[in-house]
Amino acid sequence: MKICADVGGSFIDIAVVDENASIQHRKKIPTPTGDWDAFTGVFADFQSDFVAQLRDDDPISIAFAGLAAPDTGIMTSANIECIHGRPLARDLAAALGRPVFVINDADAFVLAEAIMGVAQGHRRVFGLILGTGVGGGLIEDGRIVTGPSGIGGEWGHGQIMIPTPKAPDAVPVFECGCGRKGCLDTIGGARGLERLHHFLHDRTAKSSQITAAWEDGDATATATIDYFCDILAGSLAMILNTYPATVVPVGGGLSNSAALIRELDQRVRRDMLDAPAHPILVATLLGGNAGLLGAALAADQ
Repeated sequence: MKICADVGGSFIDIAVVDENASIQHRKKIPTPTGDWDAFTGVFADFQSDFVAQLRDDDPISIAFAGLAAPDTGIMTSANIECIHGRPLARDLAAALGRPVFVINDADAFVLAEAIMGVAQGHRRVFGLILGTGVGGGLIEDGRIVTGPSGIGGEWGHGQIMIPTPKAPDAVPVFECGCGRKGCLDTIGGARGLERLHHFLHDRTAKSSQITAAWEDGDATATATIDYFCDILAGSLAMILNTYPATVVPVGGGLSNSAALIRELDQRVRRDMLDAPAHPILVATLLGGNAGLLGAALAADQ
């Protein structure tokens, strides 16, 4: 039995996950992003409801949007300031009196899909998040692949959009939250799709409105989706040429558009050197449960 949580900038999704991977007693609580005591209190209050059923070594496992340095446990979190720069696992364990394990949310997503979701049976899996921004994770033989700094599958950062000397304003080069410019994260995901739409057409619309209009045949939305898919497809094809994953589960809000995932899959396979005959990008099977289940699986590993 574990207490598991999927922590985002808006909400903490927290639940008990039993030995059969059954999610129970689930709650969704607004994230106290700027208040460490209130953040700790969310877990302390939830733990108190089940303390009689927990062993002292039963962990709390947390999937979060950010990175924990492997050597120090120091957190890098862009949208939860009370944990940024803090050794979250150590400090939370001290406050709660039990082990705490933390994992990147994209890693949790792809681990869950590889072990019990749509990517079961595949040796190499690249998991793709198309949410507010873009994220990713790598699985090899059922285990998360990361480098010495804990980074793996983070395909959203590094400049790919570069202004041309001839027409600098013709290319959508946006400031990225990582401090760089022109990262894929600035034009991928839901906010990126909205930025592109405004850049191309000087129109403001939500990502859900853009995808819906595209599916209805709107010419303006179609131009945006064409550009969006071509940029993402080229980047994904290079990843899959380099790391030959045989399936790419896709999660995040944009994965709710089955038509968008199909379109992106077709373009990715078009751009790959050795394209499979069957779809390689597939929508998540576990949906909103993947973060909690991945956190539980990672703690077991």
